[in-house]
Amino acid sequence: MAQSEVPKAGANGSPRSRCIALVGPYLSGKTTLLEAILARTGAVQRAGSVADKTSVGDASPEARDHGMSVSLNVADVSFLGDSFTFIDCPGSIEFQNEGSIALTACDAAVVVCEADARRVPSLQIILKQLEDRGIPHFLFLNKIDESEVPLRELIPTLQPASARPLVLRQIPIWENGVATGFVDLASERAFVYRANAPSEIVELPVAVSERETEARFHMLEQLADHDDELLEQLLSDIPASRDKVFEDLTQEFRDGLICPVLIGSARDNHGIFRLLKALRHEAPTVEVTARRLKLENAKSAAFVMKTLHTGHGGKLSLARVLTGEFGDGTVVVGPDGRDERVAGVFALRGEEPVKRGAGGAGTTVALGRLEGVRTGDTISAEKGGVVQVKAPAAPAPVFGVGLGLKDRKDEVKLTTALSKLLEDDPSLSVETNADTHQLLLLGQGEMHLRVSLERLARKYGVAVERQPRLVPYKETIRAGTQVRGRHKKQSGGHGQFGDVVLEIQPLPRGSGFTFAEKITGGVVPRQYIPSVEIGVKDFLQHGPLGFQVVDVSVTLLDGSYHTVDSSDMAFRQAARIGMTDGLPKCSPVLLEPVMAVDIAVPNEATARVNAIISQRRGQILGFDAREGWTGWDVVQAQMPASEMENLIVDLRSATSGVGTYTARFDHLAELTGRLADQVLAAHRPVAA
Repeated sequence: MAQSEVPKAGANGSPRSRCIALVGPYLSGKTTLLEAILARTGAVQRAGSVADKTSVGDASPEARDHGMSVSLNVADVSFLGDSFTFIDCPGSIEFQNEGSIALTACDAAVVVCEADARRVPSLQIILKQLEDRGIPHFLFLNKIDESEVPLRELIPTLQPASARPLVLRQIPIWENGVATGFVDLASERAFVYRANAPSEIVELPVAVSERETEARFHMLEQLADHDDELLEQLLSDIPASRDKVFEDLTQEFRDGLICPVLIGSARDNHGIFRLLKALRHEAPTVEVTARRLKLENAKSAAFVMKTLHTGHGGKLSLARVLTGEFGDGTVVVGPDGRDERVAGVFALRGEEPVKRGAGGAGTTVALGRLEGVRTGDTISAEKGGVVQVKAPAAPAPVFGVGLGLKDRKDEVKLTTALSKLLEDDPSLSVETNADTHQLLLLGQGEMHLRVSLERLARKYGVAVERQPRLVPYKETIRAGTQVRGRHKKQSGGHGQFGDVVLEIQPLPRGSGFTFAEKITGGVVPRQYIPSVEIGVKDFLQHGPLGFQVVDVSVTLLDGSYHTVDSSDMAFRQAARIGMTDGLPKCSPVLLEPVMAVDIAVPNEATARVNAIISQRRGQILGFDAREGWTGWDVVQAQMPASEMENLIVDLRSATSGVGTYTARFDHLAELTGRLADQVLAAHRPVAA
């Protein structure tokens, strides 16, 4: 079994400063657990309540208004002489990118989950990310008092969510249907919960003695899978010492071989002390984390977990210091090689910055005014910087809205505000659609964008009108024609004269536009032919149906000119006139964009998703098992872009919030009949 080196605390104690992420499905109780930890360690006098809007975490107006975590909550505590920074990560899939980036530099994670088998798909998303990235993690079964399923049945039900064995370390003590305490299987001690006080050690109740023996033996069997010495002891009926059991639990946890399972109730402050003790004794230190990130030899390195733009303190970069020390005035180097000077070092409590001293290895600090540094960057005080830690890429957007300004004077202000908003939240993106010229805000879901627009108004004072996302329809022709376009105007002095004969023909789908000329005898001088092409292109931007025309061939066949009155502008206008007269005679037809869509869902929901695709005029092409994901499918389909609106809402409704998709443009398809009439009717007022 591999041995993870456990460094001792240095002179300044920094190796004993750990950073622990609290992750888990939506509504599992992570923020409540953070409040319980703050109260249990004396960081606050009394635990706050999410429901009462008194928690340290979820303190932003957006989090309070919606009753959910929408960004990281950060808090420092001290426990039995060790320092911990807890990063409470949002559980909603729409905001999980916040935690995904921060996890990179955490020493370990506590996965908070309800004792509910229906949570398996959402739990799997979180556990797989931790497993793929080699981050040690506990599973904390919260709200254990509300469990309707015995743990011996629940753990096998949850196991498919984890590629690592779920090793149950505690079993509850029940009295009249109430969890009154627990038995620690490693120490073989029984504890009874006490209100607002540490649990009390009691004699092992006779009623749970048989269950304790059975559960402990199963735990030892799981540990023995990675320890031949322990396996020999079990086969020889030699009792394993408590020290040996704790040593194996610690080593196999740090090596990512197991996922230990603890139980408790954050709301009632049950199981918090045991969780903290497990973290103190078993979670890796910053030196191990630096080695995992291949920065152990760097003299100075910190990973930026989050960017915040505060009202008074300006920009703050929340950073985990992995090696070295960062203080006020430290000159740091980012990935672009530029030097910047730290303007203040802060601790965060929620989102509130508090001035503090320099941060040494292991600490998590907010560094002020690093304008060129972004979330996910690795910074250093070394000249030349350090190798960048690979941070997870932002997920592809699955929802978008158009942005319209209520006041045109705010255009510059909006650009600046959006830039800061995207710095704070890299899972957002902004683009201007080349076809519709609409400014779009793109993100991970309806709630994600709603919260982002609320922040835009509150933090940056920019109110925008939320608009439906426009579909970039196009049009083409089914038939061809020949047409003459003549532009003649006399208004004293030089007049204007241009005369062209054009042949218009349809092209195969996806061909775009081609222009050719067959002029003989100089009937149209060569210097004017490019202007004819420009005039044709001008018209094709808005065809007879009001949309850009594609898959059309135009050939200049004939024409005439005037030695005095002809000009580039005259022939450009003649071409426009010819196209205006000719294209309506070519059976114009509307084209709608069709997207290639890959939808990832738990296989139990595949049939429901197939129905959603069909309801949205989609065509199912097939499905495969999702690579690397047990129990998941990827459904391949083609779907009109107009039907993609709110697709993610329906998918998540059908999959307990975990379904997602990626989409890319595939082709244009003809749209006729009632649907085409509706599009044209809706477009006419806009075009007018």
